[in-house]
Amino acid sequence: MMINDIPAETTLTELPDLESRLNPTACDHLRTWLRFQSCNRLIENEIRSRLRKEFNTTLPRYDLMAHLEKFPKGIKMSDLSRHMMVTNGNITGITDQLVKDGYVQRVKLPQDRRSSLLKLTAKGRVHLAEINAAHNEWVCDLFGQLSDQTVQNMLSSLNELKMLSHLFTTPNP
Repeated sequence: MMINDIPAETTLTELPDLESRLNPTACDHLRTWLRFQSCNRLIENEIRSRLRKEFNTTLPRYDLMAHLEKFPKGIKMSDLSRHMMVTNGNITGITDQLVKDGYVQRVKLPQDRRSSLLKLTAKGRVHLAEINAAHNEWVCDLFGQLSDQTVQNMLSSLNELKMLSHLFTTPNP
């Protein structure tokens, strides 16, 4: 089900969610977290569907290319996996596809033959610019259905939550 497929008269209790498994006595903190997860999944699924339909690509491919855009001189795969918070194996598979399609290149490092830098190609930069424009429009359309006050309240709440993130960030071993 895509967000645009949900009838306007649908009630909150009719939407797919993670909260439905909760005991009615569950605390509002848990309910809030699960509501956040449900909303994130609905929006992410919509974006995934549109990426597939309009650009024949996936969210992980788009995400990798968007990260590479921040490093025009290139970035090592291990560093990119840390930035994206995924394993090197995930990066390798996606990179192989993007190299095959001509969107990304591997540049061998002369000082370390086992390592290479990943960079967007000119074709990759053009393709990414097209996707970025559409992605921006999709997100603005989705969130544009909310009032400005609601968006500001959400930003404020999420900023507050992000400021607390140091309380639940586990250091890497």
